[in-house]
Amino acid sequence: MTENTDGAIPAIRKALADLPWDASLPDGVALRLRWLGQAGFLLETGGLRILIDPYLSDSLAEKYRGKQFPHLRLAPAPVAPETLGRIDLYLATHGHGDHLDPGTAGPIAALCPGCRFVVPSACAETAIERGIPPSRLTLADAFSPLEIAGIGIWPIPAAHEDLSIDGAGHHRFLGYILNVAGLLIYHSGDCAPYPGLKKNLEPFRVDIGLLPVNGRDETRRAANIPGNFTLDEAIDLAESSDFGCMIGHHFGMFEFNTIDAEAARAKIGNLGLPGISLAETAVAYEVPMRYYRGGRRFRRSKFNEENRDE
Repeated sequence: MTENTDGAIPAIRKALADLPWDASLPDGVALRLRWLGQAGFLLETGGLRILIDPYLSDSLAEKYRGKQFPHLRLAPAPVAPETLGRIDLYLATHGHGDHLDPGTAGPIAALCPGCRFVVPSACAETAIERGIPPSRLTLADAFSPLEIAGIGIWPIPAAHEDLSIDGAGHHRFLGYILNVAGLLIYHSGDCAPYPGLKKNLEPFRVDIGLLPVNGRDETRRAANIPGNFTLDEAIDLAESSDFGCMIGHHFGMFEFNTIDAEAARAKIGNLGLPGISLAETAVAYEVPMRYYRGGRRFRRSKFNEENRDE
């Protein structure tokens, strides 16, 4: 393992990619993140192993075989569910198959009997249909904080182009702010800018933002494929909301819904933004224990009914 010297992600080291998936954290490391492709991440800290939105199967290729957009993978899954090792907490931001994957959620539930699952209330039935036992399911709603296994979870609305609320008043799409190892990590889920997003983030001082950057356009929207932040919009949110750093993701999975990653990395380099990076499956990101930005803590008093903006 070597110290990150490219300046892409301040205070975060990039470990060798050949680490076993169940490798324990070395001394002096507070948190390890590994990108699983698309919007999926594995977080490891303090003996806890957390999955967010993993898509590790070909369930969508099977679902859309022969259709206009066949959802064929551009790259194989970096790991199979049975190779991940123990998982303690599994979060899905919404019910789309590349975020709440039946080919991943069901196997993890079977392989890891102690794993808890968090999904939006709006997709509770979908989660159960995809193999998650109801007894291990925690339902999330925007602006209703949770705590599981010592991990603070603050859900906020996400706009998968648009904010969407079901008939019972539940947001269909959520983002999660997690307090992990004293760091605040924001996984926006599938999200584009919406009025009130920055206000919803105001109570937090995000250390690591995980934002989709595959963008959106009328062609995809007309095909019922809603989009997300563009790279420029993700950078603006990270900069204006004073994130410690931002890792862009949600690309390189499907031919019809990706970006030119090489051009995007060149753009980031030309802008001279050391806190902005695109995710890589070839590395593991490790945050040293010493990395605590001064005063970057959740300001609980501001996360309440009066501050929220839907």
